[in-house]
Amino acid sequence: MITVNGDTLAWHPGMTVTDILVARNFKFPLLVIKVDEILVAPKDYQATKVPDGADVNVLHLLSGG
Repeated sequence: MITVNGDTLAWHPGMTVTDILVARNFKFPLLVIKVDEILVAPKDYQATKVPDGADVNVLHLLSGG
């Protein structure tokens, strides 16, 4: 199991950040993602493996004025 924004999600070997975004239906274009407090760049979502027991935080960036 891993934790995504405080909720549990079943983990599987080879799980990537992209897999988490699909599983949790995150579609917002501007996201900040940390896996165990390490920032993951958008270009690395597909390649970044998420270990079992990881704590993942997904934040939506909003701008306004």
